[in-house]
Amino acid sequence: MTGRVERQEPQSNEEFYGDELRRRREAAELTQADVGEQVVCSPSLIAHFEAGRRTPSLPDAHRLDKVLRTDGFFVRMRRTLGKVKFAEHFEAAAEAEQLASFIEEYAVSLVPGLLQTERYARAVLRAGQTNSTAADVDERVANRLERGRMLNNRESPTVWAILNENVIRAVVGGPKVMAEQLRHVSALGRSGRVLVQVLPHREGAHATMSSMVKLMRFDDAPDMVYVEGLLTGALTDEPSVVRRYHDAYDLARAASLPPEASLDLLDSVAEEYDHERSSHP
Repeated sequence: MTGRVERQEPQSNEEFYGDELRRRREAAELTQADVGEQVVCSPSLIAHFEAGRRTPSLPDAHRLDKVLRTDGFFVRMRRTLGKVKFAEHFEAAAEAEQLASFIEEYAVSLVPGLLQTERYARAVLRAGQTNSTAADVDERVANRLERGRMLNNRESPTVWAILNENVIRAVVGGPKVMAEQLRHVSALGRSGRVLVQVLPHREGAHATMSSMVKLMRFDDAPDMVYVEGLLTGALTDEPSVVRRYHDAYDLARAASLPPEASLDLLDSVAEEYDHERSSHP
């Protein structure tokens, strides 16, 4: 009697990467929590890596090699994985926000990526990539909108967004795009899905006026903060640094309009954009 060999589906590169990570972690007699502590990420993120659901950032891959003493294996293997969805300086923050239980964000000049509409995102990304093809822009827009889809899930992070008044006054994409974008943010706020405040110009100087700030809280890992400039970004969970950004965020929150007044202002400015569009067809 001849035995039948079951045909196995070939592994994706991501699955192979994850299997190798699990195998080498177990060989080192480390738990996911042990590795997460040394790589500075949550055990659940290590589990996502091992299942092939998420791709380690380049810094994470370097730390995995160091922790597991794999002589650059995970950095080299990372080159075989799918295309990176985000700028390298934002990769780790993009992964972190999907795992966070609470996100607080201060936006100095643009609507936060999680809250952007398709047409607003497209206008922003076109302006930032003058040599990109239409396909490049389409891909980046799709990746940004994919981030925002977590707001459709009530189990995903609670989000608190403070928008500097610059954000709602800068005419990104034209009046029609801005009216649509502001109504989208207002709808999220009125649904209770996102808590929104506007920090008005009349407040003058305030603690966060020079930089965007994204604070992230996790159920099983230290708080983190991400700040970003042009073509640069920094993510850290250093407690003293995170605490200082929390203090600055709290000061900005105190200077902002209350949530209901903020939503009323968004609706009012959206109407102004509608009027501007109808006056100048």
